[in-house]
Amino acid sequence: MAAGAMSRGLFITVEGIDGAGKSSHLQAVADWLRAQGHEVVATREPGGTALAERLRELLLHEPMDVLTEALLMFGARRDHTLRVIRPALERGACVLCDRYTDASFAYQGGGHGLDAAALNALESWVQAELQPDLTLWFDLPPALAAARRAAARSPDRFEGQDEPFFRRVAAAYAARAAAAPQRFARIDADAALDDVRAQVLSVLHQRLTAA
Repeated sequence: MAAGAMSRGLFITVEGIDGAGKSSHLQAVADWLRAQGHEVVATREPGGTALAERLRELLLHEPMDVLTEALLMFGARRDHTLRVIRPALERGACVLCDRYTDASFAYQGGGHGLDAAALNALESWVQAELQPDLTLWFDLPPALAAARRAAARSPDRFEGQDEPFFRRVAAAYAARAAAAPQRFARIDADAALDDVRAQVLSVLHQRLTAA
């Protein structure tokens, strides 16, 4: 766990390329945390506040260049962090967030090629020293994720990207995980639903019950 994590609430994020299946397990994570006695604030990015949800609609459906995309994403994140995440953590709640800043490094950085220096600056300005205590990374080969997306729903602007784009996103996630192994927990998402669920609950038990 991150140093000082237990002086405030826990901040847990869930990451992965579109189609990796992470959203199928958010309720199980929330239920496990509540069973351990935590108040749980479940939220998402982009989104989580009225303003950020309006920006989400623009991000998912309106064409824009990558820098505009990143600025809108971090603008939504700033409002979300100030209004929801920090207040919940300060009162001792556990925040469970579907995506956070790792997604910007993966999608705007890895997928679209935005310079890491710009993303690092935005990260510093928007969230200061705030980082998740644990990131559950659902890792799935992009070709399999594409098949799952095609079977699930009509794609939004992100989901409609081609497979090379998602290969770059997946590689960026892998690089983030390698750089912060104490924070990231890789979940093999190429498995049956029950097996993936068992991996998630095992990680939660190992990482959090001893903290």
